Amino acid sequence: MDMTVTAELPGAQAGAVVRVPKISARGVNVFYGEKHALKDVSVDIPGKGVMAFIGPSGCGKSTFLRCINRMNDTVPTCRVTGKLTIDGEDIYDPTLDPVQLRARVGMVFQKPNPFPKSIYENIAYGPRIHGLARTKADLDEIVTSSLEKAGLWNEVKDRLNDPGTGLSGGQQQRLCIARAVAVSPDIILMDEPCSALDPIATAKVEELIDELRSNYCIVIVTHSFAQAARVSQRTAFFHLGLLVEEGPTDFIFATPRDQRTQDYITGRFG
Repeated sequence: MDMTVTAELPGAQAGAVVRVPKISARGVNVFYGEKHALKDVSVDIPGKGVMAFIGPSGCGKSTFLRCINRMNDTVPTCRVTGKLTIDGEDIYDPTLDPVQLRARVGMVFQKPNPFPKSIYENIAYGPRIHGLARTKADLDEIVTSSLEKAGLWNEVKDRLNDPGTGLSGGQQQRLCIARAVAVSPDIILMDEPCSALDPIATAKVEELIDELRSNYCIVIVTHSFAQAARVSQRTAFFHLGLLVEEGPTDFIFATPRDQRTQDYITGRFG
């Protein structure tokens, strides 16, 4: 949910209402051993809508995405510095439980990765382990609601006990989105969610993202300029581990401030 707080800021009128961003990064650096993969990234991401991260391969956009739910913690050589907050809370605070963080921050990967379980159990697993359903009826409601939100209910309602791996690629990716939504996250991260899908399945996932953006903070990594333009309201361009610039998507594509952004968008490199 969006947060509003009353704060005294330098230059602000007394008692002014200041909107706190959902996600805020200040001076975030990521090291993999000796490699400095992400360099001094500072950005604010609003509470509702879609932000796209674009840039050439190896530029740091997926690395930064994985900082937001601390997936880089799973890499032994990885070290993160700087400050990254969600709703003003430092997510790298040693007292914060990464498991609880990942319940608030859902993740959808490049390749659909349904569990080797039934369609029903793919959705029910998260709510069950996080104690979100007290009864079987509660669980049934979460499964139905999540599949409806993912635009998948009508396609699978008569085969909930079939394996999730038996669905088509596009259906599997929407199942993974439904699985992420099932634990009532605030944020959904998507790392190239359509790169393994055909154009028809891609269109369905993009339509789903557009429907979800009114209720969630969505951050998507994409190599496709067209996809970023279609689904996002804000875009951030990464290059060589740096966040070069960020702003409204229309502005970034039409009148970027930095020559590197212009060169990338016009195909001079990448």
